[in-house]
Amino acid sequence: MAFSQSFSIYLVFVWALFACEPKTNNSELPILGNRHTEEKEIEGKLVRDTVYHTIANFSFQNQDGKTITNADVKGKVYVADFFFTSCPTICPIMKTQMMRVYEAYKEKSDFLILSHTIDPTHDTVSLLKDYSTRLGIEDASTWHFLTGEQEHVFEIGQTSYLTTAMEDKDEPGGFLHSGAFVLVDQKGRIRGVYDGTKEDQVDKLLKDIPKLLDNEADHS
Repeated sequence: MAFSQSFSIYLVFVWALFACEPKTNNSELPILGNRHTEEKEIEGKLVRDTVYHTIANFSFQNQDGKTITNADVKGKVYVADFFFTSCPTICPIMKTQMMRVYEAYKEKSDFLILSHTIDPTHDTVSLLKDYSTRLGIEDASTWHFLTGEQEHVFEIGQTSYLTTAMEDKDEPGGFLHSGAFVLVDQKGRIRGVYDGTKEDQVDKLLKDIPKLLDNEADHS
């Protein structure tokens, strides 16, 4: 399946999930994904609380061999994507666009980028280090190139980030993945999905990131 077609199917799936989102004003971003309500007792009264979709626990190694977990992103805004270094199609475009995000926010201590390889057998820690260095990323404090157990990468991509990440021998390079850039807030909730191969979509992402960084309510 061609990338444009697979990404379109992915977007239909995502927006079907998010179709019931409440309307927000221009300064706010929706909280995306499934949610449910729970009842709990507070001071003798039953209170209904909305539980939102959040990113599941994870543990991967970055290009410096450091283990990166949920604890490292807690209280931070981050953008996640999925790629592989030998990708012959969309990955070079995605990384060119992600460099724009990196350059714009690399000085922000409460912002991160997580790029997950879907080919961990090939994309070792040392190879990711070389790859990131060739991109001009000398310091891993903002942009983490992550590798780990392939099954875990696929699972978190599909069930947590709600994106396409799988092995497919019929695809160029042997893998199928979307070009989605997923914006996650300080509480691990998805707040936006953008096509990382489209400049205008990344322009929107660049404008949306400050809405979270500047929103103190998302830290609580």
